[in-house]
Amino acid sequence: MECVQLLQGHPFFETFSPASLETLCAKAQTRGFEQPEVVIRYGAPVQHLGVVLQGTCAVLVPEGAESEGLKRQVATLVAGDMFGEMSLLTGEPATAEVVASAGATLVLIPQPELALELAGNPRAIQHLGRLLADRMRRRAEDEREAATVDRARQGERRARSFTIEPQAGVAPVILVLELGSSWLGYGLLDASRPGHRVRGRVDRIGEGQARHSWRRAGDGHDEVVVAADHGAALAAVLARLVTREGADLGDLSRISAIGHRVAHGGARFSQPAVVDDAVIAEIEDLGGLTPPDNRLALAGIRACRTLLPGIPQVAVFDTAFHHTVPEHAAVYAIPHSLGEQHHLRRYGFQGIAHKYVAQRAAAHLSRSFGDLRIISCHLDDQASVCAIDHGRSVETSMGMTPLEGLVMSTRSGDVDPGLLLQLMTRHGRTPAELDRLLDQQSGLLGLSGISGDMAELTAAAAAGHERARLAISAFCHRVKKYVGAYVAVLGGVDVLVFTGRIGQGSEWIRARACQGLSAMGLVVDEMLNRAPVTDPDAVRPISDPSAPVKVLVVPTDEQAMIARETVDTLGLSGITEVIRRREDLPIPVNTSAHHAHLCQVHVEALFGPGHQLTRRSDLQQPGQFACEEAVTLVGPKGSVERVRILGPTRKESQVEISRTEEFKLGIDAPIRASGDVNGSPGLTLRGPQGEVKLERGVICAMRHIHASPEDAMQFALRDRDVVRVRIPGERSLTFGDVLVRVHPDFKLEMHIDTDEANAAELGQVAVGFLDGIQSRRA
Repeated sequence: MECVQLLQGHPFFETFSPASLETLCAKAQTRGFEQPEVVIRYGAPVQHLGVVLQGTCAVLVPEGAESEGLKRQVATLVAGDMFGEMSLLTGEPATAEVVASAGATLVLIPQPELALELAGNPRAIQHLGRLLADRMRRRAEDEREAATVDRARQGERRARSFTIEPQAGVAPVILVLELGSSWLGYGLLDASRPGHRVRGRVDRIGEGQARHSWRRAGDGHDEVVVAADHGAALAAVLARLVTREGADLGDLSRISAIGHRVAHGGARFSQPAVVDDAVIAEIEDLGGLTPPDNRLALAGIRACRTLLPGIPQVAVFDTAFHHTVPEHAAVYAIPHSLGEQHHLRRYGFQGIAHKYVAQRAAAHLSRSFGDLRIISCHLDDQASVCAIDHGRSVETSMGMTPLEGLVMSTRSGDVDPGLLLQLMTRHGRTPAELDRLLDQQSGLLGLSGISGDMAELTAAAAAGHERARLAISAFCHRVKKYVGAYVAVLGGVDVLVFTGRIGQGSEWIRARACQGLSAMGLVVDEMLNRAPVTDPDAVRPISDPSAPVKVLVVPTDEQAMIARETVDTLGLSGITEVIRRREDLPIPVNTSAHHAHLCQVHVEALFGPGHQLTRRSDLQQPGQFACEEAVTLVGPKGSVERVRILGPTRKESQVEISRTEEFKLGIDAPIRASGDVNGSPGLTLRGPQGEVKLERGVICAMRHIHASPEDAMQFALRDRDVVRVRIPGERSLTFGDVLVRVHPDFKLEMHIDTDEANAAELGQVAVGFLDGIQSRRA
């Protein structure tokens, strides 16, 4: 009650109802400080909105990159001042340090709780919106760049030690489960004790006496348990986790959430999902795609419902990361109606591992995950390669099943379908025999005839075993072929990652897979590649320092990724609830036809020296306008005439087209946010006074929503959130992967291209409604 009384007189909080203030104060901390203390650290995630009730706080920033920890004070906060509010919209780490003085009293309100209460309070949104708009306009570009670098370094610290950020001041404890036919694997990750992580496995389930082995803080343990089924195995694990020898939980109620690895999400699940009856039913429907993997995951989910009732569960799908693979890369060239009817397409697998190592590689390089072109090689008993363009999987070697792609331990990888037909028609093999042949008797084992284990094959090859040498050569050749192909798919590459037991453990396999690729910028430094591993959890650069492409060895940690996805998904559930409460709030939808943005140099090259763009009509977004000028786009195949130029001029020219126009021009443009043109193709611009050849800059614009700070806060959204939008009509459609952009100069509006508008049969006036949030950047 004291907290409510303290806040009621504040200009911002007086706009909240007594019930909302009580809700906020129930989650808030009121703290007094007897000595100076850092409340927000520079570069750290901002978890709270702070309000100074008494005393002062110093705002400090680093002196510079070479300051060796020196800071200067740039402001003093006094009673009534707030801090941490910018992160409500940007999610960025702190760009300054806040230090409470001796004698200060602060109220610290968890940001998730504030965002939910704020969404239903128009007066508070207006108050905060004006403050944030002014601050966003004044924020300097160099400060944003410094924050980006620091965020990346902070991300690397999290990746190395696996620290899950506390949610609303509470350190989560996450149980991660993965089930096989006769085993159960698990991990327990406690954010308050990252060094006490537990990993374990129960083997021989259903065989009378099962074996439970686990490790905690480097110490190994082993015991015999009775486990007739997976439920009994889980019960044995939970009984051990509460003991001192296990995780020392004391009470199972300390478990915050459970994350399940689910093999197949089909076309339905493009991100993790909070488990409820509907999600269980949909996972069951997908069981026919990868039997028995999904059925085993459901057994774990049901066992948790019985043994850990009331604890939220999240399904994390191995296929979800590949949901962004474009249709032309996902389809099989069979009759289209057949593929549609039976869901026959490439789904990809091992997405959890690929996403983890790619994000960690970006953090290691102090780069944004969304700015890089990455090829991830997960080389293990099961192996795959993934091409990641600016945070989106755009190609992967596994297909409808994990059989497609690389040579694996016992799996064949790519084979000619005609070979299988011959085995059936001429040699009498049954479908069941072919399944066993391709899954269990092929790959390294089939080629060598002695083993599917790379270490054993390496020893045998060194001793002169020719078929072992053949198996290894085929393995490396297939990896190199996919890497080279994916460099072409991406239009270049910034980072090549090796992970998995073979990718991390075999220096000569890595070297051989990269041989001959120096023309693509891939050069491995022999000394770095062979250097002894001193820290098995560290990211290791192995590329020549002068080479344009970074080659990294990145340890994978699928349990850590599942735990993070679990925490993030549950953290977004409150935002989904806000969106549902605001489902009647329309968002104007505008069809954005092909257009060009030009720099002034290209304006003059195309229209004559000294030429200035001529305003024709204003666009919905303030300051943006359509010009009288137009150009012709000329590609390798054809041209598109009368392409309107939009003003004002930009630093770099850019062209936005649709998929239909890609075909007309004969180019393959990536789906990108406006301005993100690295690695995109170019074309020729033809104007009345000349031509300009763009080396890059042609994209298909990612569908997006422009929003002001006030608009974003209505939905508890942040800049660069990705959401789903439902557009009603005769052909009602729900568009996923819609990027939210927040800026004080924006007006609420969704942009889609002409192909998407035609698919939804949109008229001149159309509106959409938010359907849910898909993801939030770290």
